[in-house]
Amino acid sequence: MYNGSRASLDTETTKTDCAFCQRHEIAPYILKETARFRIVADHAPLVEGHLLIMPRHHYACYGAVPAGLDKELLMLKREVQEFLAQFYAPVIFWEHGIFRQTVFHAHLHCFPFGDITYDLSKELHEEVIQSQHDIRAWYISRGHYFFLQDRHHALLFPPQMDTYVRIIQEVLWSGASARNGHTSWRSSQQRYEEGRAQIASMIAKWRVFQEQQGVRHADEAGTR
Repeated sequence: MYNGSRASLDTETTKTDCAFCQRHEIAPYILKETARFRIVADHAPLVEGHLLIMPRHHYACYGAVPAGLDKELLMLKREVQEFLAQFYAPVIFWEHGIFRQTVFHAHLHCFPFGDITYDLSKELHEEVIQSQHDIRAWYISRGHYFFLQDRHHALLFPPQMDTYVRIIQEVLWSGASARNGHTSWRSSQQRYEEGRAQIASMIAKWRVFQEQQGVRHADEAGTR
């Protein structure tokens, strides 16, 4: 996870004080670029395979990203799901939604945590959502949130510190420790140093995946 400044919110531009707006700062970690998004390796990964999906324009969070980007975002989420499932484990999506962010630019964490899930009976969440529209509606009416999506549900949580800590400990830390073997939380600097080899390994796997995707699309085109 990156460190960054508190950039101003909800604009359709780039910001000179935002790390994610400056392509040269994240260029070594970019796996894919489209007209409106980037898929990026987290520079201090919790586990190998830790990715980010971020819009190229500056938005405070995904609650501020306009509906016109939803279709492309969904396509990229599905691509990441397929990649992580093939080479690592099923994905957990996580977004701070400004609450506890370190870079104030929308970015969706993609963690290959496998079968780790949130137990709905704990009732820490406030809304089970069906689409990005629901995130926008929350953000417009209520402001801050944080977001979790596992294989079963997509959920919005109120920006309460005790709830946030429980989700970190019971879902995210559980998933990370099960896959990285660490028994204690590591600092960003530790993850950065350890992550270099993990990122290189993941990039190699991503290239294989993209080659496979290219062959598949060529085969599909040939059968039409």
